[in-house]
Amino acid sequence: MKAKFSTTIVFISLLFFSCSANIERAAIIKIKGSDTMLLLTEELAKAYMKLNPNISIYVEGGGTTSGIRSLINNEIDIAAASRLLIPSEAQTLAEYYGSLGMYFLIAKDALSIYTNPDNQIKNLSLRQLKDIFTCSIKNWKVLSGEDAEILRIIRTPASGTYLYFKQHILEDQDYCEDVVTASTTNEVINIIKKNKNAIGYGGIGYGRNEIHHLDIDGISPTEENARNDIYPITRYLHLLTTRTPSGPVRHFIDWVLTPDGQKVIEHAGFISLWDVTN
Repeated sequence: MKAKFSTTIVFISLLFFSCSANIERAAIIKIKGSDTMLLLTEELAKAYMKLNPNISIYVEGGGTTSGIRSLINNEIDIAAASRLLIPSEAQTLAEYYGSLGMYFLIAKDALSIYTNPDNQIKNLSLRQLKDIFTCSIKNWKVLSGEDAEILRIIRTPASGTYLYFKQHILEDQDYCEDVVTASTTNEVINIIKKNKNAIGYGGIGYGRNEIHHLDIDGISPTEENARNDIYPITRYLHLLTTRTPSGPVRHFIDWVLTPDGQKVIEHAGFISLWDVTN
């Protein structure tokens, strides 16, 4: 079965008494893209607007592909992307804007493998993970679990996480046909919470108190393991603009890369580019 694709538009407008010497007039910044990054961009927007009450930031999910498409169509200022451009997107950007855009690395993310807490399997190898999602393994008993069919939950093709998993875990093999497609990470989690035999994937910052995050090759998906490149499924998260940004957009991106911005990233459950605990 297939879950219908949906997006959620979040408009965050917070008025606090503060000031910013670099922003002189009211402005609107529109961000759209990765659902994995939706929680992160919302939190960054809230924190930034506390410091800059004359700036309003619209944050929308919908997937990396949707965000990049909206950026190319000049509908937004920033695309949130959990993957790099694919060739067709790069070609379109070059044709429209004469450049491949500007990528800004803002955080690392560990791609967690989610299971129901009642599932007795707590560790998988990368090979087993590939076999599950290509249907070479169809029953948990093959993995010394219960005698029960495996229910696979994946993201939509518009998701950067869908493509990352296909490229890096499935080694560009196709997902098997009997997968269940979820439009958001929260939907993946909700399905797994209700089904003991389900397995899916999503960002490390989601569902810690709701579902189990499997060890992969005996390594736990922790922030420390991901930052040190010990955990085997890690990636960078990006903000993308069509050209070198200026004005409020540039100021926002620069702030995200400051220690204060990186602390917000950690508080949101993602992994800062460097240790900002001190």
